[in-house]
This record gives sequence, C-alpha cells and structure tokens, in this order.
Amino acid sequence: MYFAALLARTEDGWEASDTELDDVETLADLADLAREASADDDTVLVLIEQEDAWFGVVRVDGEDDPRIYVSDAAAAARSSYGEILLTDELLGREPGDDGPDLDSLDLDGTEDGEPSSTEDDEEEPSSAEAITHSPLGDGEILDDLGVGAKELRILDPEDALNAIAEALGASEVLETVR
Repeated sequence: MYFAALLARTEDGWEASDTELDDVETLADLADLAREASADDDTVLVLIEQEDAWFGVVRVDGEDDPRIYVSDAAAAARSSYGEILLTDELLGREPGDDGPDLDSLDLDGTEDGEPSSTEDDEEEPSSAEAITHSPLGDGEILDDLGVGAKELRILDPEDALNAIAEALGASEVLETVR
C-alpha cells in the first residue's frame, strides 16, 4: 500500500492533490506530473510513502532537475514506486548498469544448487544487495522550507509526510487528500 501526493506552493500557500503513480515509469514522468500541478513554475513536492517502511520526497522547481530524498534506499528498491526515485545517478552507478547481463553469465546448470567453485563466493554482490538501509539523496532538499537534513533523517516513516507537511504549514491540505 502506498500514498502519494503533490504539494504545490502558490501565492496563497500550499495546494495538495492526490496522485496515482500507476502511469509513471521514470523520474522524468514524475517530474512532468509535478510540473503540471504548478501554474507558475513554483515549487512542487511529490511526497511518497510506502507501507510505513520508507518515504520519499521529490522536489521540482520549475524546469530545474528534480531533487530526490529517500529515507531507506533498500526498502525503496523493493518497491516499484521506489525504483522510480532510485536513479542510476542517485545510486552512484553508470546509466544502464543494472547488474550483470544475462548473456554474460555462466549458466552451467549449477545455479540452483551449490556453487561449482569457491570463485563464485568471491563475486561482487548484485546491485540490489549493494543498496543499504540508509537515507539516500539530497538531505538538504527541504532546508529552505523549514526541514533541515538532520530533521529529515530522524523522521519515522510512519509519520514523516505528516511531519513534513506540518513544518511547511500544509498539514490541513495534505490531510484533505489522504
């Protein structure tokens, strides 16, 4: 179960809207969705919460590149919505480097049982295993809005979106779409 909302800053404060991410496949799609929520290239925050396990914030300021923060990278990596946020750049890997190519693997029939040699034990972990249970991204994403990096890191995923909205003065508008 997930919850996603857009918070768009306007002259009159924050406006919230519930959003479905089913048609969003990439970070660019998500950024476009956020830009559509703002009439004047104002700041838009995409807040995503997955089963109280992790939360993510994507900040889009006009045509600038989106800024991303994810509270638990490993938990997000197990979510189709989290995978949208965990870009190659954010993970520090080359674009398109999603792990070993199936054609390059030595599939000699031992893959279901014990390794054929001790060399297999020394291979590098897969990209999914290399992602840690720690925050990832721009910790200063909300600094100018009243939520510092330290505060963001210590937020409990169960209540993080409410705490962020409260700091922004947008808790009532977020609650209307929840």
